[in-house]
Amino acid sequence: MNLKDKVAIITGASRGIGKAIAISFAKAGAKIVLCASKPDLLAQVSGEIEQLTGQKPMHFVFDIRDGKKIEEVVKKTLDTHSRIDILVNNAGTTRDKLLALMSEEDWDFVLSTNLKSVFLFTKAVLRPMIKQRSGRIINMSSIAGITGNAGQANYAASKGGIIAFTKTAGKELAKRNITVNAIAPGFVETDMTAQLGEKVIEEVKTRIPLGRFGTTQDIASLALFLASEEASYITGQVISVDGGLSM
Repeated sequence: MNLKDKVAIITGASRGIGKAIAISFAKAGAKIVLCASKPDLLAQVSGEIEQLTGQKPMHFVFDIRDGKKIEEVVKKTLDTHSRIDILVNNAGTTRDKLLALMSEEDWDFVLSTNLKSVFLFTKAVLRPMIKQRSGRIINMSSIAGITGNAGQANYAASKGGIIAFTKTAGKELAKRNITVNAIAPGFVETDMTAQLGEKVIEEVKTRIPLGRFGTTQDIASLALFLASEEASYITGQVISVDGGLSM
Protein backbone atom coordinates (compact mmCIF):
# COMPACT_ATOMS: atom_id res chain seq x y z
CA MET A 1 0.00 0.00 0.00
CA ASN A 2 1.28 3.45 -0.90
CA LEU A 3 0.71 6.42 1.41
CA LYS A 4 3.46 8.58 -0.05
CA ASP A 5 3.27 12.15 1.28
CA LYS A 6 -0.05 11.55 3.03
CA VAL A 7 -0.22 13.25 6.44
CA ALA A 8 -1.41 10.90 9.17
CA ILE A 9 -2.25 11.72 12.79
CA ILE A 10 -2.23 8.68 15.08
CA THR A 11 -3.36 8.80 18.70
CA GLY A 12 -2.22 6.35 21.35
CA ALA A 13 0.93 5.96 19.27
CA SER A 14 3.45 5.25 22.03
CA ARG A 15 3.00 1.46 22.15
CA GLY A 16 1.01 -1.55 21.04
CA ILE A 17 -1.42 -1.15 18.15
CA GLY A 18 -0.82 2.59 17.77
CA LYS A 19 2.93 2.10 17.48
CA ALA A 20 2.50 -0.66 14.89
CA ILE A 21 0.18 1.53 12.83
CA ALA A 22 2.55 4.49 12.98
CA ILE A 23 5.50 2.40 11.80
CA SER A 24 3.47 0.73 9.03
CA PHE A 25 2.21 4.09 7.76
CA ALA A 26 5.71 5.58 7.86
CA LYS A 27 7.13 2.65 5.88
CA ALA A 28 4.36 3.25 3.32
CA GLY A 29 5.55 6.84 2.87
CA ALA A 30 3.18 8.81 5.10
CA LYS A 31 4.24 11.86 7.08
CA ILE A 32 3.54 10.87 10.67
CA VAL A 33 2.15 12.90 13.56
CA LEU A 34 2.35 10.95 16.83
CA CYS A 35 0.09 11.63 19.82
CA ALA A 36 0.25 10.00 23.25
CA SER A 37 0.44 10.74 26.96
CA LYS A 38 3.77 9.01 27.72
CA PRO A 39 6.73 11.15 26.59
CA ASP A 40 9.51 8.57 26.98
CA LEU A 41 7.69 5.88 25.00
CA LEU A 42 6.61 8.36 22.35
CA ALA A 43 10.18 9.57 21.90
CA GLN A 44 11.27 5.95 21.40
CA VAL A 45 8.67 5.41 18.67
CA SER A 46 9.67 8.67 16.99
CA GLY A 47 13.32 7.58 17.05
CA GLU A 48 12.47 4.16 15.65
CA ILE A 49 10.58 5.69 12.74
CA GLU A 50 13.43 8.09 12.05
CA GLN A 51 15.91 5.19 12.02
CA LEU A 52 13.73 3.10 9.71
CA THR A 53 12.66 5.78 7.25
CA GLY A 54 14.81 8.86 7.75
CA GLN A 55 11.70 10.81 8.68
CA LYS A 56 11.55 12.69 11.98
CA PRO A 57 7.85 12.60 12.91
CA MET A 58 6.04 15.41 14.66
CA HIS A 59 4.97 14.24 18.10
CA PHE A 60 2.77 15.67 20.82
CA VAL A 61 2.41 14.63 24.46
CA PHE A 62 -0.93 15.56 26.00
CA ASP A 63 -4.13 14.29 27.61
CA ILE A 64 -6.36 13.04 24.79
CA ARG A 65 -9.42 14.31 26.69
CA ASP A 66 -8.26 17.94 26.29
CA GLY A 67 -10.16 19.48 23.39
CA LYS A 68 -8.01 22.63 23.29
CA LYS A 69 -4.84 20.55 23.02
CA ILE A 70 -6.38 18.55 20.18
CA GLU A 71 -7.15 21.75 18.29
CA GLU A 72 -3.57 22.89 18.90
CA VAL A 73 -2.19 19.62 17.48
CA VAL A 74 -4.34 20.00 14.36
CA LYS A 75 -3.25 23.62 13.89
CA LYS A 76 0.45 22.81 14.26
CA THR A 77 0.10 19.89 11.85
CA LEU A 78 -1.52 22.17 9.27
CA ASP A 79 1.12 24.85 9.84
CA THR A 80 3.82 22.26 9.07
CA HIS A 81 2.24 20.08 6.39
CA SER A 82 -0.67 22.23 5.06
CA ARG A 83 -3.02 19.24 5.05
CA ILE A 84 -4.30 16.25 7.03
CA ASP A 85 -5.17 13.11 5.09
CA ILE A 86 -5.58 10.41 7.73
CA LEU A 87 -6.71 10.32 11.35
CA VAL A 88 -6.40 7.15 13.40
CA ASN A 89 -8.32 7.42 16.67
CA ASN A 90 -6.54 4.67 18.59
CA ALA A 91 -6.02 6.08 22.09
CA GLY A 92 -7.83 4.11 24.76
CA THR A 93 -7.80 2.89 28.32
CA THR A 94 -9.52 0.45 30.68
CA ARG A 95 -10.69 0.55 34.28
CA ASP A 96 -12.27 -2.87 34.65
CA LYS A 97 -14.70 -3.65 37.47
CA LEU A 98 -17.99 -5.43 37.81
CA LEU A 99 -20.85 -3.01 37.28
CA ALA A 100 -21.90 -3.09 40.95
CA LEU A 101 -18.41 -1.99 41.98
CA MET A 102 -17.73 0.53 39.21
CA SER A 103 -17.48 4.14 40.33
CA GLU A 104 -18.82 7.12 38.43
CA GLU A 105 -15.23 8.30 38.05
CA ASP A 106 -14.24 4.95 36.47
CA TRP A 107 -17.10 5.34 34.02
CA ASP A 108 -16.40 8.96 33.13
CA PHE A 109 -12.63 8.46 32.72
CA VAL A 110 -12.98 5.56 30.27
CA LEU A 111 -15.83 7.14 28.29
CA SER A 112 -14.04 10.47 27.93
CA THR A 113 -10.71 8.87 26.99
CA ASN A 114 -12.07 6.27 24.58
CA LEU A 115 -15.17 7.89 23.11
CA LYS A 116 -15.25 11.65 23.67
CA SER A 117 -11.70 11.93 22.32
CA VAL A 118 -12.85 10.34 19.05
CA PHE A 119 -15.55 13.00 18.70
CA LEU A 120 -13.15 15.84 19.57
CA PHE A 121 -10.35 14.77 17.23
CA THR A 122 -12.65 13.89 14.35
CA LYS A 123 -14.39 17.24 14.58
CA ALA A 124 -11.03 19.02 14.71
CA VAL A 125 -9.80 17.51 11.41
CA LEU A 126 -13.05 17.96 9.50
CA ARG A 127 -12.41 21.47 8.22
CA PRO A 128 -9.14 20.65 6.38
CA MET A 129 -10.51 17.33 5.13
CA ILE A 130 -13.71 18.95 3.84
CA LYS A 131 -11.63 21.67 2.17
CA GLN A 132 -9.49 18.98 0.52
CA ARG A 133 -12.58 16.94 -0.32
CA SER A 134 -10.72 13.85 0.86
CA GLY A 135 -9.81 12.07 4.05
CA ARG A 136 -9.58 8.77 5.89
CA ILE A 137 -10.76 8.41 9.49
CA ILE A 138 -10.10 5.09 11.22
CA ASN A 139 -11.51 4.47 14.69
CA MET A 140 -10.31 1.71 16.99
CA SER A 141 -13.27 -0.14 18.49
CA SER A 142 -13.20 -3.66 19.99
CA ILE A 143 -15.20 -6.86 19.85
CA ALA A 144 -16.21 -5.88 23.40
CA GLY A 145 -18.24 -3.12 21.76
CA ILE A 146 -20.08 -5.75 19.72
CA THR A 147 -20.48 -8.66 22.16
CA GLY A 148 -20.02 -6.96 25.55
CA ASN A 149 -17.66 -8.33 28.19
CA ALA A 150 -18.22 -8.95 31.89
CA GLY A 151 -16.34 -6.49 34.05
CA GLN A 152 -16.03 -3.96 31.22
CA ALA A 153 -19.32 -2.06 31.13
CA ASN A 154 -17.50 1.26 30.69
CA TYR A 155 -15.03 -0.05 28.10
CA ALA A 156 -17.67 -1.94 26.11
CA ALA A 157 -19.99 1.07 26.14
CA SER A 158 -17.20 3.32 24.87
CA LYS A 159 -16.29 0.90 22.07
CA GLY A 160 -19.94 0.37 21.14
CA GLY A 161 -20.30 4.14 21.02
CA ILE A 162 -17.37 4.32 18.62
CA ILE A 163 -19.20 1.92 16.30
CA ALA A 164 -22.36 4.08 16.29
CA PHE A 165 -20.26 7.22 15.85
CA THR A 166 -18.38 5.66 12.92
CA LYS A 167 -21.57 4.75 11.07
CA THR A 168 -23.09 8.18 11.63
CA ALA A 169 -19.94 10.07 10.62
CA GLY A 170 -19.60 7.81 7.59
CA LYS A 171 -23.07 8.79 6.42
CA GLU A 172 -22.49 12.50 7.02
CA LEU A 173 -19.06 12.73 5.40
CA ALA A 174 -19.35 10.42 2.40
CA LYS A 175 -20.49 13.27 0.15
CA ARG A 176 -17.22 15.04 1.01
CA ASN A 177 -15.19 12.01 -0.08
CA ILE A 178 -14.16 11.32 3.53
CA THR A 179 -14.40 7.70 4.60
CA VAL A 180 -14.92 6.66 8.22
CA ASN A 181 -14.37 3.07 9.32
CA ALA A 182 -13.78 1.17 12.54
CA ILE A 183 -11.59 -1.78 13.43
CA ALA A 184 -12.76 -4.14 16.18
CA PRO A 185 -9.78 -6.14 17.47
CA GLY A 186 -10.22 -9.23 19.57
CA PHE A 187 -7.44 -10.40 21.87
CA VAL A 188 -4.14 -8.94 20.66
CA GLU A 189 -0.67 -9.45 22.11
CA THR A 190 -0.11 -6.15 23.93
CA ASP A 191 0.94 -4.95 27.39
CA MET A 192 -2.76 -4.81 28.28
CA THR A 193 -3.53 -8.44 27.47
CA ALA A 194 -0.25 -9.62 29.04
CA GLN A 195 -1.74 -8.63 32.40
CA LEU A 196 -4.38 -11.35 32.05
CA GLY A 197 -1.92 -14.01 33.17
CA GLU A 198 -0.84 -17.20 31.42
CA LYS A 199 -3.73 -19.34 32.68
CA VAL A 200 -6.41 -16.94 31.43
CA ILE A 201 -4.59 -16.43 28.13
CA GLU A 202 -4.47 -20.16 27.44
CA GLU A 203 -8.17 -20.51 28.29
CA VAL A 204 -9.10 -17.66 25.96
CA LYS A 205 -7.10 -19.22 23.12
CA THR A 206 -9.30 -22.32 23.31
CA ARG A 207 -12.27 -20.09 22.34
CA ILE A 208 -10.53 -18.52 19.35
CA PRO A 209 -11.01 -20.58 16.17
CA LEU A 210 -7.55 -19.64 14.89
CA GLY A 211 -6.10 -20.70 18.25
CA ARG A 212 -3.94 -17.66 18.96
CA PHE A 213 -3.98 -14.01 19.95
CA GLY A 214 -3.59 -11.50 17.17
CA THR A 215 -0.50 -9.38 16.71
CA THR A 216 -0.34 -5.61 16.54
CA GLN A 217 0.74 -6.01 12.92
CA ASP A 218 -2.51 -7.85 12.15
CA ILE A 219 -4.35 -4.68 13.13
CA ALA A 220 -1.87 -2.32 11.50
CA SER A 221 -2.17 -4.13 8.17
CA LEU A 222 -5.93 -3.54 8.09
CA ALA A 223 -5.48 0.10 9.12
CA LEU A 224 -2.98 0.54 6.29
CA PHE A 225 -5.49 -0.86 3.80
CA LEU A 226 -8.31 1.36 5.07
CA ALA A 227 -6.05 4.41 4.82
CA SER A 228 -5.09 3.62 1.22
CA GLU A 229 -6.69 4.43 -2.12
CA GLU A 230 -7.56 0.74 -2.47
CA ALA A 231 -10.22 1.24 0.23
CA SER A 232 -11.81 4.31 -1.37
CA TYR A 233 -15.24 2.62 -1.70
CA ILE A 234 -15.43 1.40 1.91
CA THR A 235 -17.06 3.57 4.55
CA GLY A 236 -19.19 3.19 7.67
CA GLN A 237 -17.91 -0.33 8.23
CA VAL A 238 -16.80 -2.15 11.38
CA ILE A 239 -14.28 -4.90 10.64
CA SER A 240 -13.51 -7.47 13.32
CA VAL A 241 -9.94 -8.78 13.57
CA ASP A 242 -10.36 -11.45 16.21
CA GLY A 243 -9.35 -14.83 14.83
CA GLY A 244 -13.00 -15.78 14.52
CA LEU A 245 -13.84 -15.27 18.20
CA SER A 246 -17.03 -13.28 17.54
CA MET A 247 -18.44 -15.64 14.88
